[in-house]
Amino acid sequence: MSSPLALDVADLSKKYGDRMALSHANFEVPMGSICGFVGPNGSGKTTTIRMLLGLITPTTGSGHVLGESITQPEKYLPRVGAMIEGPAFYPALTGKQNLAVLAKLGGFATEPIQKLLDLVDLGDRGDSKFKTYSLGMKQRLGIAAALLPNPKLLVLDEPTNGLDPAGIHEIRTLLRKLADSGTTVFVSSHLLSEIEMISDYLVMLRQGKVIFSGKTIDLLAAQKPIILAKPENSNDLNKLYEIANNLGKKAEIKGDVVEVSGEIDFSGKLNKAAFEAGIILTSLTPVRPTLEDTFFEMTGEQ
Repeated sequence: MSSPLALDVADLSKKYGDRMALSHANFEVPMGSICGFVGPNGSGKTTTIRMLLGLITPTTGSGHVLGESITQPEKYLPRVGAMIEGPAFYPALTGKQNLAVLAKLGGFATEPIQKLLDLVDLGDRGDSKFKTYSLGMKQRLGIAAALLPNPKLLVLDEPTNGLDPAGIHEIRTLLRKLADSGTTVFVSSHLLSEIEMISDYLVMLRQGKVIFSGKTIDLLAAQKPIILAKPENSNDLNKLYEIANNLGKKAEIKGDVVEVSGEIDFSGKLNKAAFEAGIILTSLTPVRPTLEDTFFEMTGEQ
């Protein structure tokens, strides 16, 4: 069955004893996209990934990977690359040798190994032993290993765990490169700021439930922008709060600023009203909510 979807699940649940690790999840991931799978640790991300890869059986519901039912993982797994719970390699072997061992075990061609090393920016380190690699290099070799089957879908569970900002940036660049070349990337993470930078689509989990599924841009656009207004004199905070309220805007005093829910063009009105009331503003900053702000707002967490 040909399908424009890389993944879709309907009413998917997994129960352990009386605990629902995943509860009646529904979502779709289009082909050729980067989909961020986000939520705090323990929200059900790894459980979902294990069901999609045929490692555990759902309690209820159904799902498809590359158009095939998750009840028959042998039909799609040859076209899926996955890295879950960190890659396992032989420390004394080189990067190239490690990939060759995995290729032989999986029955994959060994010819593309150098090309894969180049792709993950380890082209010049293929002959170095794995134990000499930095954490970021180890993660990138793990992604190279997941790419050995030349997959249509790449599933990565927390690929930036433990990495420094430079390592995270390298992985981000690599995932974009893969998606641009036609591989669908399904990447789980609790680092929302990272996912926001690369994901076209999002599936958001909280306590085993899907709280959002769709385009990243739609989620962020639905959130109201805010304006941060800082008066020169902190005694004017209450007065400024009143002005915003009287203009029909929801406002809150946070520290030495008044946070006003409002579109960017409301800044001018607020500035004029403050000036007329004898309040001098030292700064007036419109702020677009981040994915993290949005997530906390939707989940009621702080």
